Amino acid sequence: MFLRIFVLCLVVGLVYSSRQFRLGRSRDGNLGSPGDYAGEKLPEERWMEQKLDHFSPTDLRTWKQRYFINDTFFDYENPGPIFIMIGGEGPLDARWMVKGAWIEYAQKFKAMCLSLEHRYYGKSHPTEDLSTKNLQYLSSHQALADLANFISTKTNDFKLVKEVKWIAFGGSYPGSLAAWLRMKYPHLVHGAISSSGPLLAKLNFMEYFQVVVHALSEKTQSDECVNQVKAAHKQVATLFKSNPTIIEKEFRVCKPFSQASDKDKRNFFNAIADDFAGLVQYNEDNRIGANETYKNLTINTVCQMLTADGGRPAYKKLAAFHSIMLDKTNEPCLDYSYKSMIDEMSNTRWSNDSGRQWFYQTCTEFGFYQTSSADVAEVFGNQFTLDFFTQQCQDVFGPKFNENFIEDATVFTNTDYGALDIDASRVVYVHGTVDPWHALGITKTRDQYAPAILIKGTAHCANMYPSSDSDLLELKRARLDIQQFISVWLDMP
Repeated sequence: MFLRIFVLCLVVGLVYSSRQFRLGRSRDGNLGSPGDYAGEKLPEERWMEQKLDHFSPTDLRTWKQRYFINDTFFDYENPGPIFIMIGGEGPLDARWMVKGAWIEYAQKFKAMCLSLEHRYYGKSHPTEDLSTKNLQYLSSHQALADLANFISTKTNDFKLVKEVKWIAFGGSYPGSLAAWLRMKYPHLVHGAISSSGPLLAKLNFMEYFQVVVHALSEKTQSDECVNQVKAAHKQVATLFKSNPTIIEKEFRVCKPFSQASDKDKRNFFNAIADDFAGLVQYNEDNRIGANETYKNLTINTVCQMLTADGGRPAYKKLAAFHSIMLDKTNEPCLDYSYKSMIDEMSNTRWSNDSGRQWFYQTCTEFGFYQTSSADVAEVFGNQFTLDFFTQQCQDVFGPKFNENFIEDATVFTNTDYGALDIDASRVVYVHGTVDPWHALGITKTRDQYAPAILIKGTAHCANMYPSSDSDLLELKRARLDIQQFISVWLDMP
């Protein structure tokens, strides 16, 4: 398969299992499945009726949205808080209903746990297909309105008194949604834990690969790994021009470069750079499940391979890492075809799992295109510039989705939510220094009622996974701090 997608770490276990979701486009940040799952009984899926368009009073169309509930710890006679985990750009994973840091908090505070699947993802299908016309009802704003209606409805269904407090949890894009939900609907949500949430919409997300480069040095305490990656990509670029058959063989491509277009070639270079994007973004987390790609691959183990003595040129060591990635994702070869990628993304059937929905949201709300800026080009080359990504929006959704359109969309998103100047209390913003997405989030406390926790050495949504004895000390402290914030909030009126 071919497509690479960039999602954030979005909550509720929406991890994609194949490289096809990453090729050619920026990486998202989606959340993996929780670790240490031992076959516990999982809750059954439930359904709730939602309006198709919350912002059109005369549009009475409705659809069914999926959700889960775990009330194991909850006492209906003497109710504790309600925890709601927000779904993101992928299907809900019921294992999050019995595992994860939020379940550990729920046990302590005797909370009911609910999770709501994001419209247009998983089994929550508001429209008959994924045509561009139908995708107009896919947005963060509609998703927040879904959550608000869900909270109001369940408060009535469970006959909860008004003193029962709701706390929202989310990671990556859902981490953003958690903060925005608290800001937009403070009368419904008492507090929020926003993990790895990018609050700043940005067309040219050049900082992403800058953090990747920095993380390779930070985790290995040396520049040697970066130097080897840089040397390898330069050798690949040279051989690509002088002797491409060597690169075809070493990197196991599906078709010879003699048949490749310029966009195909740019896709190829983006693909081999993206191996490192995934390695860094999910470095040493505690997830399990569909995506085991980085389970035994860490920055340190890969860098040891790249810096090992033995006389092999850097590009061969890079190709060896790339081959491991292909094998771990069951790819016989790297299909770097741009046309194949666009065709897959243009498929409007619900059976299509190419990431079309999330790509639409980047083209209409967020941008987030992870480009090879000038300094990053020294390491990974300069083949995946901004125009490479914005052209994909036009090729998939139509000519009006050009760079100016997307830029205007990001400006509106930032104006509406406040970006890094968001005005919301009782929100804790959690990030890891190794996670590239922290560059678009709040990492410094500016208000005692909206603290920030920046965890040195951890990756995307690391604080959300179940705790482990092997966790870094700063990660352990962060989880305790989050628990303390929740405790203090629950004592507030």
